[in-house]
Amino acid sequence: MAKPLLPEASWDRIGPLLPPPKARRGRYPGRKPIDDRRALIGILFVLKTGIPWEDLPREMGCGSGMTCWRRLRDWQRAGVWRRLHERLLAELNGADRIDWSRAAVDSGSPRALGGGEATGPSPVDRRKKGSKHHVLVDARGTPLAATLTAANVPDVKEAERVVEAVPPVGGRPGRPRRRPRELLADRGYDSKALRGRLRAKGIRPRIARRGTPHGSGLGKFRWVVERSLAWLAHHRRLRLRTDRRADIHEAWLSIGCAMICFNLLATSLC
Repeated sequence: MAKPLLPEASWDRIGPLLPPPKARRGRYPGRKPIDDRRALIGILFVLKTGIPWEDLPREMGCGSGMTCWRRLRDWQRAGVWRRLHERLLAELNGADRIDWSRAAVDSGSPRALGGGEATGPSPVDRRKKGSKHHVLVDARGTPLAATLTAANVPDVKEAERVVEAVPPVGGRPGRPRRRPRELLADRGYDSKALRGRLRAKGIRPRIARRGTPHGSGLGKFRWVVERSLAWLAHHRRLRLRTDRRADIHEAWLSIGCAMICFNLLATSLC
């Protein structure tokens, strides 16, 4: 039997975060709107398979692709995916499943068919239009934050913003936490200015330096971020960008991070 796209445990966490449906007015209000849960299943199906919205199978009972697209857009505007990610991080933190001793940052570059917002010539794909997913993970590979830029934005320029994107993570007694003790990164982040800004935030930078021989030893700790980027790429909508709007692709990125957190949380409860 195929694994359900939206298990009960996942819906129990997402459902309360969704805004209430709009009131139906008039004597003849028209057809009943598609249930939020069914629409969310359609959204997750498109994320996983990467199919065009208009090809969403009607027999799934999720409504039309445009209905699901509108829900994705509206829920992104309402901050649903951001709050979901924060809630899951708090649960993982409460279960002692976030290791704040160090974090790692890296980026992945999906091609963007047709271009769109936050795209640019990719230096790793023959200057074809693309975007970058900048991801910061803890020592276990839990995605703490992710941001979207054009593919031609240097990693070092986005590093501080992705660090700042980490939300206050509660779940344990005391003040919520946002900062790891160390940040590991490859040579693409080699910058004296970045090191200074990280130290000012109380983060020890451990960044490989350009012009030095390979074999710094950071790889045996940094690999977790590469694994998390690979996990994100399991969702075909994140592997190949077809949405021209940046907010829609940012919604996919947030949902992808949340799905990783769901899986890590399920593993911790086993």
